[in-house]
Amino acid sequence: MSLPNLITLARLLAVPLVVWLILDGEMGLAFAVFVFAGISDGIDGWIAKRWGQRTELGALLDPIADKTLLVALYVTLGVAGHLPNSLVILVVFRDLLIVGGFLLLQFMGQSVRSRPLLISKLNTGLQILLVATLLAQLGLGLGIGWAVKLLIYAVAATTVLSGAAYLVRWGRVLAGLEEPG
Repeated sequence: MSLPNLITLARLLAVPLVVWLILDGEMGLAFAVFVFAGISDGIDGWIAKRWGQRTELGALLDPIADKTLLVALYVTLGVAGHLPNSLVILVVFRDLLIVGGFLLLQFMGQSVRSRPLLISKLNTGLQILLVATLLAQLGLGLGIGWAVKLLIYAVAATTVLSGAAYLVRWGRVLAGLEEPG
């Protein structure tokens, strides 16, 4: 177990803590844990690259920790009434669509590229920014409700576009118009 993998595992184990803090109304602490998780994501990747500690386990754990944190926070913030249910459903459905589609194509013998699309990277960045902004507003009392509303619309739009882009990519692979892998 390398140091980057231990850091990633700590980020994964922080998920129940941040969920509990949000449900308990401790938004300032939830914001701090979320910021810690974001910093740890950068640190574990840097250490792995800098000191040649990349592992197959790390390549699997890192995106699992990232997605688990984001999905858990979207669901929790939705349940707590801080995010619209429609946005929570969109975000969770898109992630299930991507994972399910990827697994289905693998099952059908298609080796599809697993690297994310540009719109997907933008979507993930906006999802992170929305959670950070919302937790900062709720936990630190910042008057940035306008930014939260703007980010809700941006996340909704990029979530739909990202999901559609994956469907198009997979359709092209199945139709033989795009090389898998």
